Amino acid sequence: MKDLLPDLCDHYEQDIHLLPIGCHDYGGKNIFYGQCVTLRCFEDNSLVRDILSQDGTGKVLFIDGHGSCRRALLGDQLALLAIKNNWQGIIVNGAVRDISTLATLNLGVKALGGCPIKTVKRQMGELNVTLNISEKLVYPGDYIYADLNGIILSKQALDLSVLSG
Repeated sequence: MKDLLPDLCDHYEQDIHLLPIGCHDYGGKNIFYGQCVTLRCFEDNSLVRDILSQDGTGKVLFIDGHGSCRRALLGDQLALLAIKNNWQGIIVNGAVRDISTLATLNLGVKALGGCPIKTVKRQMGELNVTLNISEKLVYPGDYIYADLNGIILSKQALDLSVLSG
């Protein structure tokens, strides 16, 4: 499948910001985009389940796990829930698990790394807050675009029809 970000960056150079985070691709869907829903949590994915239980049509969940890879904030069961509720993708500033299964699912998943250990469940976290990721601000409602080249952000939805086939 054709790359998305190079063409978007060329066409919308003044409207986008690169998110310089070293994420790896884990999902079976390499290109994904949508309006950003943000969550900040540390080694506790209780709120991830709550969010992914909601309609995610046209949305991407960005989870800031403070860069910790000591516990996985996303696994196969939560990914299946995301698919069931039409989420486009999930980006984790932290770890995921069930990596071989994630690769087979029609969901965009990017994360810093993998970890087989599950999180604690304390219902801790902050939903729809501004995240500071690699000295770049990610706001709830931003538009996020991701492919194998990386991740970009825009304040407005980008018109993909301007891109060549």
